Amino acid sequence: MSRASWRSSELQPRVVRFRDAPAYLGMDRNRFNAEVRPFLTEVPIGTQGIAFDRLELDAWFEDYKSCNGRPAQKGEHAWDANESPASFSGPESGTSTNASSGGEFAKALAQLASKKPKDTSHA
Repeated sequence: MSRASWRSSELQPRVVRFRDAPAYLGMDRNRFNAEVRPFLTEVPIGTQGIAFDRLELDAWFEDYKSCNGRPAQKGEHAWDANESPASFSGPESGTSTNASSGGEFAKALAQLASKKPKDTSHA
């Protein structure tokens, strides 16, 4: 058996050390601690080491994927392909029609600030 084929048939370890677990799932340590670690069984390794069961990590990912993943589309169009472009022409120069004119926003804030709350205490 060649060395390359032996490597491809190597067994993956059942336990993943804490230092390697976030990278195994493709995330940083803070996200792992907040979103994944609370749902896993911690396995003590030696006096200070912590490890996780690789199968639990895989199960967490499968659950996450089923809730948050998007299925692949077969055929010509990908799931994120735009059916119709937002603009049929290229970029143009001009003034935005959505911008508020003058001090309309400032006037609205002034009106809200001038309104006093009703006195709800009974004398």
